[in-house]
Amino acid sequence: MKNISTSPKRYLLIVLLPLIISSCASDTRSQTAQDRLEALRVQLLEVQTKQSDLRSHLQNLEEQLKPENIEKSLAGIGSTHPEDLRELRRWQLEKEKLSVQKQLDLLTESRMRLETGIAQAEADVYHQSAKGPTGFANSDVGVTTDQPSATTIQRERRTSRKLRMRRVRVRPYLQRP
Repeated sequence: MKNISTSPKRYLLIVLLPLIISSCASDTRSQTAQDRLEALRVQLLEVQTKQSDLRSHLQNLEEQLKPENIEKSLAGIGSTHPEDLRELRRWQLEKEKLSVQKQLDLLTESRMRLETGIAQAEADVYHQSAKGPTGFANSDVGVTTDQPSATTIQRERRTSRKLRMRRVRVRPYLQRP
């Protein structure tokens, strides 16, 4: 009986399958990032539309809250206590105004999150477009990352430390007459 784990076909499958999947995944990731970006832009447009609707509704409520408009809205209703009706109407309008204001605040927060999400998605699309089919940045393109590598950081620390040490050594010599 042949051992399956050591067969050449099994070995090729184990070695080549991740490479094939990663090359396909880079194209899929690029498309996915672009799709995500478009979906976020659509959501942002919907949020902006809802915000404008709520702002107009809020302005309408503020107009209705004016005392003369409350009296006009209750003009056809007969009551022995019209001041109670006016107070009830004002309270209802205030409650609705507060609810609309809360919705508007939530939409504002949502819009800010969507804007940062769009900025991140645009950066992802840009970085993925700068990468070649293997998923690594092309060296001849000249794409640099925002964060330096660990070796670069260590090299800079050593250099700055050496410069500080030189300054300490030089100072006593400069103070001699």
